[in-house]
Amino acid sequence: MSELVRVEVEGGVHRITLNRPEVRNALNRRLRAELTAALLAGHAARVIVLTGAGAGFCSGQDLGDAQGLDEAGFEGVLNGEYVPMIRAITEAPVPVIAAVNGVAAGAGANLALACDLVIAAESATFIQAFTRIGLIPDAGGTSFLPRRVGLQRAMGAALLAEPVSAAQAEAWGMIWEAVPDDRFAAVVAARAAQLAAGPTGAYAALKQALRGAFDQPLEAQLAVEARLQGLCGASADFREGVAAFAAKRAPQFTGR
Repeated sequence: MSELVRVEVEGGVHRITLNRPEVRNALNRRLRAELTAALLAGHAARVIVLTGAGAGFCSGQDLGDAQGLDEAGFEGVLNGEYVPMIRAITEAPVPVIAAVNGVAAGAGANLALACDLVIAAESATFIQAFTRIGLIPDAGGTSFLPRRVGLQRAMGAALLAEPVSAAQAEAWGMIWEAVPDDRFAAVVAARAAQLAAGPTGAYAALKQALRGAFDQPLEAQLAVEARLQGLCGASADFREGVAAFAAKRAPQFTGR
C-alpha cells in the first residue's frame, strides 16, 4: 500500500485513512484501486473505519483525472473502478463506519453513505456537487440518498447541490450522528471498539437482511429473517450471549 492510503489495524479495528489532504482526498485512479484493496483486506477484521486525512473526508472525483473521458470512458471508470470500491463496502461481512471529519462532496459523499454507520464531526458537510459540473450523482448516490432521506430531500440535495451540514444530515436521517469536533475522534474510537467486541456473525446477517429489505415484499423478507435467525441461533455467540445475560456479565463474542 502506498502513501495514498494509510491502514492501521489494532484490536480487530481496520482503520483506513485516505491520504491526499492537499486535494481534500480527491479520488484518482490510483487511490480508488488502493482503497478497494484496503477495504477488501478489512473484510478479515471485525470492523472497518474509513476516514480522511487533513481537513476533508473526500472531495470526490479528481477532475484532473477525468479529463478527456468520453461517454464510454465515464461508464468504464464507474463500472470498472467505482462499482468494486462501493461493493467492497456494502458487501463487507463486518460493520463499516464512515468517520466524516470534514467535507464529503460528490462521490466522496456517496462513499460515506455506502457505509453502515456514518459519524460526522459537526463542522463536516455533505454536498451532492454533481450538477455543478453537469453530472448526476454516482458512486451509488442515486440509491443511497433517497433511501436515507426520501425522494424530496434527495431531489433537493442533488438538484441544488447545496451543502448539507452534519447537524442537518443527522436530522434528516442521512447519517447516524453528528458530534462536536473536540469529541469526534473519541466517539469514533468508542463506536469502533464497541462493534469490534460484538457478535460479528450476527452483524453480517443483520447487514444482509437490512440492505436487501428495500427490494423485497414483506413475505420474502420474513423468510430471509427466519433463515438468517436460524443461523444466528445456532451460533456460539448466541449461546455466549444467553449465558452472559444469565450470569449478569459482559459477553465475550468470538464471531462464531
